[in-house]
Amino acid sequence: MGHSAADWDYRAAIEITKDWNGVEQVLLQNQQGASARVSLHGGQVTSWRNKHGEELLFTSSKAIFKPPKAMRGGIPICFPQFGNCGSLEQHGFARNKVWVIDDNPQLHPPNDSHGKSFIDLLLKPSEDDLKCWPHSFEFRLRVSLATSGYLTMTSRVRNVNGKPFSFSFAYHTYFLVSDISEVRIEGLETLDYLDNLFERKRFTEQGDAITFESEVSRLYLSSPNVIAVLDHEKKRTYVIRKEGLPDVFVWNPWEKKSKSMVDFGDEEYKQMLCVDGAAIEKPITLKPGEEWTGRLQLSVVPSSFCSEHLDL
Repeated sequence: MGHSAADWDYRAAIEITKDWNGVEQVLLQNQQGASARVSLHGGQVTSWRNKHGEELLFTSSKAIFKPPKAMRGGIPICFPQFGNCGSLEQHGFARNKVWVIDDNPQLHPPNDSHGKSFIDLLLKPSEDDLKCWPHSFEFRLRVSLATSGYLTMTSRVRNVNGKPFSFSFAYHTYFLVSDISEVRIEGLETLDYLDNLFERKRFTEQGDAITFESEVSRLYLSSPNVIAVLDHEKKRTYVIRKEGLPDVFVWNPWEKKSKSMVDFGDEEYKQMLCVDGAAIEKPITLKPGEEWTGRLQLSVVPSSFCSEHLDL
């Protein structure tokens, strides 16, 4: 490629193709060999690979890749509802809609594109969407891959309605791990959480880290902006940095639940962990003309780069 970061042409690092269902997808690449793949179905990141070509996101071998079914894996976008806490379909409709490439993206911070390959996507409500959720919005999503291999997703939701509306949101990130029993999360200690396995009752985290030996479905509240997911077997740590996303949802279905899911392998719970930057407990309310921004940045460091360096 031969470009320095200063003159790196992000357009040269973007390839637009179609998957086997004819849905457009965008491949982002950087100079070091890292890549990310984004499907216009759902605006969903379906792959994120490091410079060695190793996949970092989990996708089920039984995932259904046919719209309007959401794909089990990658990073689905949950909007305007998370889970089944509302009148809409599970996790809202954004992950099941075909987004368009935004040819006229609104302003991002000046350094947001420097040395990065990125794509801007746009979702507006269809007539059917307005029947089930009667609010006009513009949802702009930028997915960028930095020279460092960092993956950043920036969502901006604007109210173009004549009245206020509220929504919840999550980047439902499926991390690929070597063995769930050897994984721990740092940064959520002492926090309160709502436990979906106990009718969303509120508890306080007691452990010095979160580890896994059974099904977990928890929403951690008022969380710090940096979280670490340590994979001991791989000797690497996923670092999650977030803005505008006060909650963290942690999920692993474990054995019994896995067997009840048609688009999930019986044993695949061992290789995955969802840790979502989210805004769920207190829905976001936008007045007419207002805009909300939620940003997620993912990176991977060797686990020898231990958590005290991460400003948890």
